[in-house]
Amino acid sequence: MRRSNRASGRALRRTPVQAASERRPTSRDPRTAQSRIDNEIGGEQVEGRRSVLELLSAGRRKVYEVLLEEGMEASPILDAIEKMAIKRHVRVINMPPARLDREARSHSHQGVIAKAAPLDTYTIDDLVMKAKSAPFIVVLDSITDPHNLGSILRSAESAGATGVIIPRHRSAHISATATKAASGAIEYLDFAIVGGIPTAILELDKLGVTVIGMDPSAPHSLYDISIHTLEPVALVLGSEEKGMSMLSKKRCSMMASLPQLGKIASLNVSAAAAIALYHVAHLRYPEGYPN
Repeated sequence: MRRSNRASGRALRRTPVQAASERRPTSRDPRTAQSRIDNEIGGEQVEGRRSVLELLSAGRRKVYEVLLEEGMEASPILDAIEKMAIKRHVRVINMPPARLDREARSHSHQGVIAKAAPLDTYTIDDLVMKAKSAPFIVVLDSITDPHNLGSILRSAESAGATGVIIPRHRSAHISATATKAASGAIEYLDFAIVGGIPTAILELDKLGVTVIGMDPSAPHSLYDISIHTLEPVALVLGSEEKGMSMLSKKRCSMMASLPQLGKIASLNVSAAAAIALYHVAHLRYPEGYPN
């Protein structure tokens, strides 16, 4: 049964997430192997010094080789990349700048490119159940600019998000440009690829997750919303041009806006995302962030 937007800005207590465990496949269930779907989201080429260092440091996926530009000035981060590559038994190849430029898929590789296995993707059920604390999931409703996507992922990881949902179509995926903008954040987030965001919101609702949609025209400020400490929550961010779809808005637990004092109509989605993510993080940890 579809719920309408709540009239008040206050979140109601939801069904416990633990109820989802009844539907989650066990490690012996043959469906488990199907919950991780490879090669859909990208991430196989990582560019930029910080991004490559985090790829190697995280150790969550196989790295095939690291390409370094010849003649670069020595720096601590380059030393760290080479040492970590050796530790992980990853081949390091030095090549002329022109050749490295031909290998690059972004405009700012900083002289470092890594080739790796693509990121794994998970089911929504997995995203909810894998979270060590209460889930904090970011839902991206057709973000098409890879720079915005990468910036949002960087803010999401820093603010303690545990998972990200991205639509399969009409959305940027994890390209080399997005990996550079994310500065390594993709290595610490879990991703789900879905056919449609409205359906994903319904599934989150069934799993007991409070879903907050962000829209400049929403009647309630995000700062007026109450979230219980460590309540399972998802934050939905709409596309750069049109924002959230109408059906996505209707299926959210509530809609919220960021108050603006200036005359510009709205913030860039990555800037709005950073503000909203950190405010939700503050609500989840009112007595201070965990170490």
